Amino acid sequence: MSPRAKKKPSGTVTFVGAGPGDPRLLTLRAVEVLAEADVVVADASTRAQVLFHCRPDVEVVDPAAAEDGEPLAAAGRAKLLVTAARSGRTVVRTVDGDPVVDQGAVDEISAVAKAKVPFEVVPGVPVCTAVPAYAGVPLTGPRAGGGVRVLDIAEASIDWATVGATDGTLVLRGAVDQIAEIAQELVAGGRKPATPVSVTTQGTTTEQRTVVSTLAAVAADLKAARVTLPAVVVVGDVVGQRDNLSWFETKPLFGWRVLVPRTKEQSASLSEQLRSYGAVPHEVPTIAVEPPRTPQQMERAIKGLVTGRYEWVAFTSTNAVKAVRERFEEYGLDARAFAGIKVAAVGEQTARALIEFGVKPDLVPSGEQSAAGLLEDWPPYDPVFDPIDRVFLPRADIATETLVAGLVELGWEVDDVTAYRTVRAAPPPADTREAIKGGGFDAVLFTSSSTVRNLVGIAGKPHAVTVIACIGSATAKTAEEHGLRVDVMAPEPSVAALAEALAEFGAARRTSLIEAGEPVTKPSERRPGSRRKAK
Repeated sequence: MSPRAKKKPSGTVTFVGAGPGDPRLLTLRAVEVLAEADVVVADASTRAQVLFHCRPDVEVVDPAAAEDGEPLAAAGRAKLLVTAARSGRTVVRTVDGDPVVDQGAVDEISAVAKAKVPFEVVPGVPVCTAVPAYAGVPLTGPRAGGGVRVLDIAEASIDWATVGATDGTLVLRGAVDQIAEIAQELVAGGRKPATPVSVTTQGTTTEQRTVVSTLAAVAADLKAARVTLPAVVVVGDVVGQRDNLSWFETKPLFGWRVLVPRTKEQSASLSEQLRSYGAVPHEVPTIAVEPPRTPQQMERAIKGLVTGRYEWVAFTSTNAVKAVRERFEEYGLDARAFAGIKVAAVGEQTARALIEFGVKPDLVPSGEQSAAGLLEDWPPYDPVFDPIDRVFLPRADIATETLVAGLVELGWEVDDVTAYRTVRAAPPPADTREAIKGGGFDAVLFTSSSTVRNLVGIAGKPHAVTVIACIGSATAKTAEEHGLRVDVMAPEPSVAALAEALAEFGAARRTSLIEAGEPVTKPSERRPGSRRKAK
């Protein structure tokens, strides 16, 4: 070959363990690899979670795609990987759990290696260990007996009676329609009929469900519970520890669909807090933020900020910070323009937005995070110590006059400037509107009176079963005026306190159901015929 001849492009194949379903169980290396991928060949059950970390232009391939009417076998899947890599692309093959404990994935790895294509294997969290851990079932310990054995229910060559004659913990993975027969054969082989069994479906997700039974009763219990999905089954005395070690399904809001009617930027931290309680947050913007109709007032204020017109700048929302920051960037300014100016933030979220901008606030309320709380800590104007008596207040067009009036009373002159307008957002998709009105959500968090009015306006009134949580008395009053009964009130007006109050409500509700001997259900699973009305 001529030394000047171009070499064929050389790509790579990386096999990535996608874990059992919880997207937070992806490894750091997996996230790095996915971000670099040109082609992703992903199993259906974990496809959404891995694509979240990929570039928007990544090519997505279904490894189960049919060829000549038949699903691709391992050799066919490997051929896809090799062909894509030989075209010079970076190929990532994601596999549920860990690739090296999946025989099909091991066959693919062997075929890629045989084809002399560079490859890497990134381990993942195995399904057979992760799901029992999330179900509160340890696989080792005093009750484990003769070790742990992991088996695939679909493996035709397994003699289950012989398996039943051995001691130790069994972890089975696969379809549940064979569990009844397997249980009988395990008992025939020597396992006691009273041996505990746990059956967990959709493990590590907020749809996880675990049925605890015995070998003798598991068939009837699964039928009564209407379990049809593939499951991870644990057989052995270790299942008895679930009562003490169950931590995931016992979270206060486990599986609750919680409506968060705020913009995506505002709801990020709130949604993360809700997830920590086991909830599934659903963000629905009820307001949209737009520039002021007449920008001249804002332009003059920014110029005055730079030329030393103000002693203070007070930010009452993250949107106000964003509006000023965008105007700064438009004028080629940065955080250095705040030198020599005192900056106030109405609460922790607004303070964080300022810090991200490069501005450390001088004043954040020590108590209530609101305009009233800010006024309690705001110093009165002192002509001896304050060379300038003017405050720049960038805010929404619909903001209340509480802060302005309070600052004037303290002796300050206020430039009250409309930095942005809030308008009602477009209605959410039809399925979301139906879920709101039909009881598909377990709770809704209202963080202001406007979120109540706007949500009802664009999507309708929440169903009677939906738990209504409000950030304060004014918001609760608006909710009641719209015919809603308020179930939860935050002890202080902050979104963090509101989420915590909802979690406490959920925990108390769970306890009361258990004490009453009733199954632990979500609010959406109980649907009275009448709409919720205020007391």
